Amino acid sequence: MTVQGLFSGRAKAAAQISAVPRIAIVGRGFSGMMTAIALMKTVRAPFHLQLFDPNSSVSGGQALASARASTILNTRVRDLSVSVGDSDDFNDWLCSNAAFRAAVPAAIPGFRQIFVPKEIFSDYVYQRFSEALAARRDITVQVCNDPVVAIRLSHGNRFLLESANPANPLFDTVVLATGYGLGDPDAEEPGASPVRAQRLVARPHAVLLGSGIRVVDQLLQLRDSGYAGQVTIISRRGFLPQSHTPNSADPVFPAEALPENLPEIVRFIRQACREAEEEGRSWQSVMNGLRKHARSLWRSLPARDKHQFNRHLRAIYDSHRNRLPEAMHLRLKRELAEGRTVLRRGRAGRRGLSGLFFTPAGSSVEEVIHAERIIDCRCQAPDLSAPLMQSLFSAGLAMPDELSLGLAVNARGEPFLEDGSTVAGLFAVGPLGLGSLPDIDLVPEIVSQAYAAAEHIGERFHPQVRAM
Repeated sequence: MTVQGLFSGRAKAAAQISAVPRIAIVGRGFSGMMTAIALMKTVRAPFHLQLFDPNSSVSGGQALASARASTILNTRVRDLSVSVGDSDDFNDWLCSNAAFRAAVPAAIPGFRQIFVPKEIFSDYVYQRFSEALAARRDITVQVCNDPVVAIRLSHGNRFLLESANPANPLFDTVVLATGYGLGDPDAEEPGASPVRAQRLVARPHAVLLGSGIRVVDQLLQLRDSGYAGQVTIISRRGFLPQSHTPNSADPVFPAEALPENLPEIVRFIRQACREAEEEGRSWQSVMNGLRKHARSLWRSLPARDKHQFNRHLRAIYDSHRNRLPEAMHLRLKRELAEGRTVLRRGRAGRRGLSGLFFTPAGSSVEEVIHAERIIDCRCQAPDLSAPLMQSLFSAGLAMPDELSLGLAVNARGEPFLEDGSTVAGLFAVGPLGLGSLPDIDLVPEIVSQAYAAAEHIGERFHPQVRAM
């Protein structure tokens, strides 16, 4: 049944709530839950919220996909608040947590500059969700585990979501919050090649695919669980995450007019980093300041420069913006220096019975890396060929961005059409818009976008509030 202030495991469409606006959120990772929080705190009209996701449990999406309590987020507490306008909300929540205060006494009276386990952040997000829901007795929430395979616009400009449940009602607003895509809950977790491969490998050897935070996290998880074998990291471009500074790197960025073409922008940023370090600051402070200008710089680039950036510079940029806490980075450097972990640049191919086929960078000769364990740690881009995405394109509700990294969207997540217009009531919040909005895969940017979308949705419903 559908209830107020609580989740409903297998809720039925309730006829009595058909008079209030209906909002659907597709995806229950961080982008989806953040949007739900923003809606409940911003939209003052009564509404019915339905959350769609084929996964019965919520992992937090690829960005937070780890069940290990000791896995550390790569963002400081100060940048993880889900309350817009109150950057201390997460810090205040931690300060009120007696168990956490006892475990981390050195940070008292505040925790703004530290890095915390993902599990702690997840607890915080879902507590804030529960509190927002408990405060809204005029809202009903329904959860559906059926995958959404298509979205269509019906007569009356309402949205029909097609899933295994033929009784789905029409929705006034739909928010796509699938992150990098909704996975198949029955699919096997990416990981080891067939068990019989263990007999073909003389020495324990694991291969990790990827170059981001997740590959380092997986490496450290292996070591913490007692794995003593050789580890090979295969990275397409050969870059791994850089380190945060020991203390906060306050954002700085030159105030002069920014250049408008890619080569000049790259030179400008490198010069800014050099000058910052000469003045006793850090290049990390420049990268933090760059985030405030990234979108305007990106919009100014012609399509040719955007493609060039994506091919040659994105891996470098990602390694400097998605940084590791210093302690984790030191462990990574020690692994590489001691030779227990080796970084190889090149392209991973198909898997065989004894390991992985691999083509080194600069070579056309394929070789086999023998391993008893292969773990894919790459964040996959949204699958634009998936039925859900194709339904949007064929119905004229959205289009891919210039680089086909996701959907073309504006700052509040409304998908663009070819003529520059948008479809009222449709939004894509979070990493689905990464090709249009640099850094929209980071928590502060997702929070800001979720509230911007919620405010616009509230404005659409405002006439109904006055009528009531």
